[in-house]
Amino acid sequence: MTAGLCGHSHPVIQDTIISTVRQRGLNLGATTAIESEFAQEICRRFSSIERLRFCNSGTEANLYAISVARQATGLSKIIVFSGGYHGGILKFLHGVSANNVDKENWIIGKYNDVEGTRNLIYENKGKAAAVLVEGMQGAGGCIPGSPEFLHTIQTTAKENGLIFILDEVMTSRLGQGGLQSKVLSPIDRMALRPDVTTLGKYIAGGMTIGAFGGRTDLLSVYDPRPSSILGNCEKPIQTISHSGTFNNNTLAMSVGLATLSTVYTAQVCTDLNAMGDKFRQSLIEISRGTRMTVTGVGAVCNIHFVSQKPSGEIRCVEGLEDMQTEADVILKDLFWFHAIERGFWIARRSMLALVMGTTELELEGFLEFVKEFMQEFKFMLKL
Repeated sequence: MTAGLCGHSHPVIQDTIISTVRQRGLNLGATTAIESEFAQEICRRFSSIERLRFCNSGTEANLYAISVARQATGLSKIIVFSGGYHGGILKFLHGVSANNVDKENWIIGKYNDVEGTRNLIYENKGKAAAVLVEGMQGAGGCIPGSPEFLHTIQTTAKENGLIFILDEVMTSRLGQGGLQSKVLSPIDRMALRPDVTTLGKYIAGGMTIGAFGGRTDLLSVYDPRPSSILGNCEKPIQTISHSGTFNNNTLAMSVGLATLSTVYTAQVCTDLNAMGDKFRQSLIEISRGTRMTVTGVGAVCNIHFVSQKPSGEIRCVEGLEDMQTEADVILKDLFWFHAIERGFWIARRSMLALVMGTTELELEGFLEFVKEFMQEFKFMLKL
């Protein structure tokens, strides 16, 4: 999926893996200089992250971010959104997942519903610890959050004492400073600045990785040092433990530093996502007048088949599902099988994530495949 951003065998990443194994070892079980350098590189790129900690996956990152909010506020409920996916046990594609054993602690809102979300936050002041949201719902169909929606969450959460957690596990590859740097407020044109950001997948070049970070005062809940060393006579929040043998393993730290500093540079990020925007627009042009529609941002997009074209942008998973019939589900599977047959690997839900090294010629080949598919199944694709 989006973890394979750098491709499967980037030479810099190969060399880093080999040199790390030979010179440092796979896992030292202790803090290392390379960990600090990697953390500094992340903080440089993501301006909202002042302090951070490493873990082993995006799922872990979101779980720890939630624990930060709960510890800081003393509250347990979390506001999330239908269609959201925050890891293997934090999925809200169709309401509360069966894996969420504490169902009473999840408050589910409607994605991109500005007024509904504002009211939901007001109603849960003093009850909810945080709002957890993706800037673009990935597993939910690559549905982007509108700037008004995301900035409403940020502003209203702050006004009511809730922590704003932005899940950038998937979307942080979409901009030099993550998707948050590209979502500008409709009023003052300022970028998002979440209290806590979660990262994962690509940031270590395909190694197993996760990270969570944000405001210094919030991250202090995981600072094991006594207040006397920190210069505080009174630490504002009682600290909690962050255990994990592989949290800062040498291999992920070394490859992560190489990935962000040398491989997926700011210019590479800009160029790849510009290519993705152009590619998505070409798919939209091809699909005009048919059941096919496309959503996404930059180099990550999702093809959908719907019985009726939306009058505007698809804004939530409920709206998408309302437009789909059994025939659309069949079309999606047909599309996936035909893509595989032609040598194009995409997710079965028709999500596409462009990787570094993708060429214009390869994208043109995929567009030709789409045209051929639409010609072969035009009797099913007709609106």
